[in-house]
Amino acid sequence: MRHGWRLLLAAFAWTWAPESVSAQQTTTLRVGHFPNITHVQALVARAFERQGRSWFAQRLGPGVTIEWYAYNAGPSAMEAIFANSLDLTYVGPNPALNAYARSRGAEVRVIAGAVNGGSALVVQGDSALAKPSDFKGKRIATPQFGNTQDVAARAWLVAGGLRITQTGGDAQVVPTSNPDQLSLFQSKQLDGVWTVEPWVSRLEAEAGGKVLVEEKEAITTILVSSAAFLAKDRDLARRFVAAHRELTEWIRQNPDEAQRMARDELQASFRLDMPPELVARAWSRMTVTADTSREAFQAFVDSAQKVGFLRGAPDLARLIEAP
Repeated sequence: MRHGWRLLLAAFAWTWAPESVSAQQTTTLRVGHFPNITHVQALVARAFERQGRSWFAQRLGPGVTIEWYAYNAGPSAMEAIFANSLDLTYVGPNPALNAYARSRGAEVRVIAGAVNGGSALVVQGDSALAKPSDFKGKRIATPQFGNTQDVAARAWLVAGGLRITQTGGDAQVVPTSNPDQLSLFQSKQLDGVWTVEPWVSRLEAEAGGKVLVEEKEAITTILVSSAAFLAKDRDLARRFVAAHRELTEWIRQNPDEAQRMARDELQASFRLDMPPELVARAWSRMTVTADTSREAFQAFVDSAQKVGFLRGAPDLARLIEAP
């Protein structure tokens, strides 16, 4: 009799084990962002995790974990999408458009908005520069070649009548990481910087810069998915977007707490110490929103074409896709 029970228990364990193992399997969602205030959803989400409350994981269901990856600017994040190293990323619109065009619409999908505004051209405080033609022979820094602010700077100069090439022209556009921009601007090695918050406010507060051009309404940050991830696990992508929208609304309703959490995360993960008044100044230039539209991207297409980053007019029909 004992032998029979042993056989029965062994059979039960054999049939139950695969289901138990399957139930314990986890899904890792790889999400990119930049150490910028304009990527506030990612900063606040990571700050929640430091408090032991994972905003996204709690809303994505059991067995889902988030791995965060930081990038200096959009082109690097898009290369990670191409290399299948990221599933989702917060990024600027121009790198997403460029990646979409390069892959003929096969690799990238915009699944939500994140932040509008928060980008600007800052010049030296004692500068007489006032219009694009004044920048002939001058140096403007941008975060990375081909990123959203890089394209905006080149398009603004071209629209003002200057000849701008990828390596020179009438004015020199110098792709430079944000921390290096600040030190070079302080030492007067740059005439201007086209960048995003909090660096715009840091250039004002720490280097005596003044804002010449402010992009108040332009899309600054969007949420992008790899097309492969969206096709493989659309339901998980849908749940992430829902959590992202909920977090965006929480940030809108709790700006003081969101600013504090963003400051804490910048300090904890990136050793960037942002005084409260600096973040508040940056915040005043931003609009946090989860909404976006295909029409809003047309201006970026036009600018990218003018400066040679896009050849032809890409069909945007598949660019924005709700999970």
